[in-house]
Amino acid sequence: MKELYREIYKKIKEFDKIVIARHIGADPDALGSTLGLKEIILNTFPNKKVSCIGVYSSVFKYMGKMDKLNEDEIKDSLLIVCDTPNVIRIDGIDDPRKFKYVIKIDHHPEVDHFEDLKWVDVKSSSVCQMLIELTNETRLKMSKIAAEKLYMGLVSDTNRFLYEYTTPKTFELVAGLVRENKLDIVSLYNNLYQRPLIDIRFQGYVAQNLKVSESGFAYIFIDDKTIEKFGGDTGLSGNVIGSFNNINEILVWVIFTEDKKQGLIKVNARSRGPVINTILENYGGGGHAMASGARLTKKEDVDKLIEDFDKLCKEYK
Repeated sequence: MKELYREIYKKIKEFDKIVIARHIGADPDALGSTLGLKEIILNTFPNKKVSCIGVYSSVFKYMGKMDKLNEDEIKDSLLIVCDTPNVIRIDGIDDPRKFKYVIKIDHHPEVDHFEDLKWVDVKSSSVCQMLIELTNETRLKMSKIAAEKLYMGLVSDTNRFLYEYTTPKTFELVAGLVRENKLDIVSLYNNLYQRPLIDIRFQGYVAQNLKVSESGFAYIFIDDKTIEKFGGDTGLSGNVIGSFNNINEILVWVIFTEDKKQGLIKVNARSRGPVINTILENYGGGGHAMASGARLTKKEDVDKLIEDFDKLCKEYK
């Protein structure tokens, strides 16, 4: 592993221009890892040009702003892709091979091989955890701003250390991060868990209208009019999907959200047993075994997915 850390550090040191990307529909781990890595690189090499790209997320605005990609600089730049296993889900980049060199840092099961150098650790709780480790093992220099972003991404991806990928190593790395950077974790939790009233009301609507099959599969389709009714945007579904974790009768739950502007149906899926990412990979999506997503362009795929998940739950039982 130490050789791999050195290789990643060497490439970061080598390039004057670095672009950092993550997956579409970014969550705190994707944002925390990319924006945190940017801060770490600039804290170590102040004269480098480092850009974080992807669609800005108003839901996670406390994480920071995105940069614009300068197309003229692509051929001379290092691209680092975080938290993304497949090319189709890289936000803002259609072909990573346009860059001079590509590094992938990820904790999802591998799907596409688009990189020159990779560090994939499916046993890691998050990419944020991996970057804490990388910084500790190289000459990269952590900053308090970077530490805050990495902490929030790690806490979010472990659901406050509840998920199975939380290990003694996770706690050891977090303890060092908090201690050495004097993090005020209470204020960071306020960013992560303070929620607007609209989220709570929408969560109640979803709970009241979930369809639950005998197999333990639950789902709801949220159309454009419902989103308008609650005065939110399509990101609402992602805000509440994690609220249905501990329901006896439910094994897998999915929120389908219509996005008319983009001509898409967004899929947020979670599980507490059956492996769901392999099913969503058949629909151009993917993610973790128990937390995945996709973007559908055909309405009929919704019905197909419902059938696939219901069958999966039956087989699991």
